[in-house]
Formats: sequence, C-alpha cells, structure tokens
Amino acid sequence: MAKADYYAVLMVERGASADELKKAYRKLAMQHHPDRNPGDAKAEQKFKELNEAYDILKDEQKRAAYDRYGHAAFENGGMGGGGFGGGGFGFEGGLGDIFEQMFGGGRRGGGGGGGAQTGADIKAAVEIDLTQAYTGTKANVRVATRMACDACNGSGSADKNASAENCATCGGAGRVRAQQGFFVVERTCPTCGGAGRVVRNPCRVCSGAGTVPRERTLAVQIPAGVEDGTRIRLSGEGEAGPRGAAPGDLYVHIAIRQHPIFQRDGANIFCRVPLRMAQAALGGEIEVPAIDGTAAKVKIPAGTQSGDQFRLRSKGFSVLRSTQRGDMYIQVAVETPQNLTKRQRELLETFEQESAGDHSGSPEHEGFFAKVKDFLKSVAEGG
Repeated sequence: MAKADYYAVLMVERGASADELKKAYRKLAMQHHPDRNPGDAKAEQKFKELNEAYDILKDEQKRAAYDRYGHAAFENGGMGGGGFGGGGFGFEGGLGDIFEQMFGGGRRGGGGGGGAQTGADIKAAVEIDLTQAYTGTKANVRVATRMACDACNGSGSADKNASAENCATCGGAGRVRAQQGFFVVERTCPTCGGAGRVVRNPCRVCSGAGTVPRERTLAVQIPAGVEDGTRIRLSGEGEAGPRGAAPGDLYVHIAIRQHPIFQRDGANIFCRVPLRMAQAALGGEIEVPAIDGTAAKVKIPAGTQSGDQFRLRSKGFSVLRSTQRGDMYIQVAVETPQNLTKRQRELLETFEQESAGDHSGSPEHEGFFAKVKDFLKSVAEGG
C-alpha cells in the first residue's frame, strides 16, 4: 500500500512554513495520541504517521529531499533508523545507489566501513500538565524496543564463549565494491549486512541477531520550563545494537495539556480575570493565582478598561539553559451585569441620567460618536 503524502497527513499546503507545520502537527498529535484513544488501533497508526511525516518535514534537508524525490528518498531505511541512523541524513536503496556512485557512499549510523552497526533510535511521547512543565517532573515512558538476548549474552552465537568472525565476503569491511563502467559502486555487504562480522553458530533464541524484542519502562526527567513539542534525547536508551554493538538513542516528544486558567506564550504566562463593572469603575485589589500555586495581589486602578494588562515580574516560566524567568500578565475583562434586580436597575438608570450631560468619564465613547457624526455629515454633504 502506497504511503500517504506527508503534507496530506499533516493537512497543510506544500509551501507551509515551519510554524504552520508545527501547529498542524501539535493539533493532530493531541487528537490521535494513544493515551487519549486507548485500544484504538487506527488512532495509534495515525499517530505514527503524523510523527513520521513531521520528522521529515521539520528538517530542511529531509524536506528538500522529499519535495524532490518523494518517499523514494527514504525507502529501505530512512525512518527505520538505517538511512538516518543517529540523526544524520542519508539515503539507501535506488536513490542512495546513485549518490554512492557519485560520492563513494559512507552513510552514518548503519554500520559499514568495518564498524559494528549501532542499535536503532526509537521514539516515545509523553503528555504532561502545564504545572508539571513549570516545575519539571519525572515521567515513566513505556517503549517497545530490542534488548540484548539473555541466551547468548548479546553475542548472537549459540556458543557463549565464541565470538563473531570477520565476514569472508567483505573481509570485515562491511561493504563490497563492484566496477560498473567508469564507476566503482560500493554497497552494503549482503552477507553480514554491513556489520563486517558473522556468527557461525547462531543463537536459536535471537537467530544470531544478539537482540530480542522487549518492552521496558524508563523514567524520564523532564526539566522545568519545557515547551510543547520539545524533544528530549536519552543517549544509549534506544534499541540494543546487534551482537554487542552500541545501542541507539531514545527520543521523547513532550506534549503539554491545555490549562483551564493559564495560557502560555514562550516563558510568559497569561491569565484572564473577569471584573465586575463596579470593581473596574471604582478600583480595588484582587487576588489572583500564580502557576506556582501561590496567590498574588494585584491593585486595580479606578477606571480600568477591558483588555488592560497588569504585569507580575518573574512569575512566569524559567527559560531552559538560562537563569532568566518570564513574567505573568493579568488581562482583565470587565463584565456587564445580568439579571438586574429592580433596585440595581434604578441605581443604574439614575447613574445614566446624571452622566447624560457629562461624557468626561467615557472619553472613548464620546470620541467615537463624534467621529460618527462627522462621517455622516460628510456623506450628507456629498464628500
């Protein structure tokens, strides 16, 4: 079955900016996250497709290759860890052969060149609260991975005392060369798969690979100030390498749930606070919550308008790898009273009557309707 277009998966145009890609990915990833859709195989598959598409398109080099060659640029490797290995960029298969003919090959992370193959990188996703992002937290991540085979101690050999031998096909180089016209083509050795070494008596449990599939749970320390979409790398916590080779890395993607009170913008926090009309007119002092669980008092001057903001310094998020801290902004919204009692209506009517001849207390109101009057007059006069 042909793969869906990565842009279609993320529901963006091909010319979408990096910010547009990020917003689209976050929205869809939250919607299809396995934790929000337990037991839903379709949601899990969709989540995997989203991660695969975003992993390619967010990288300028990978995106350029995809735009030019499509999925062919990443077949027979790529997302699985062979073509890109430990975060590098490369090709395998048909397109890769062309590059190897021209430039002599030499991909990263897949072994070859006499070196042992490393284990594949793996990905995981964690969803946390905004308050946990503020303080930092430790989260348990359960991942499906490959671990060293206990039966052979990761050697891949049925004889625990035996070691792998140099591959006879490539002489331990992990790659073989062949002359094709004017070019010398270098490919991964078909006998040892690029490892450069082979096992004569393979372990029956792991079939000589030295690794077996397992599930494991890892405790991930999430630092204070982490942002939605952050990717944390845990070096050496990926899949075990074949026959005792170095393991890959684990990449943990962080998603932050929306908060009912606070909104975040970088290191700053915003809190919308409704004020009664009388509070805004007369002024006073209000108590508002802070993200750290404490309460802060804010002075509201008389005549406060909807949309006015009050700044509380250093009450925001800490900035990663910095001593700086953001601020908290209180944005007020003046609320018009509803379901007035008879007495309340009488008081407001009296207030309106007394204010009828004096608009100094409502300068915006007076200024706006003065402009309206001038506009209507100019229209009536024909210009």
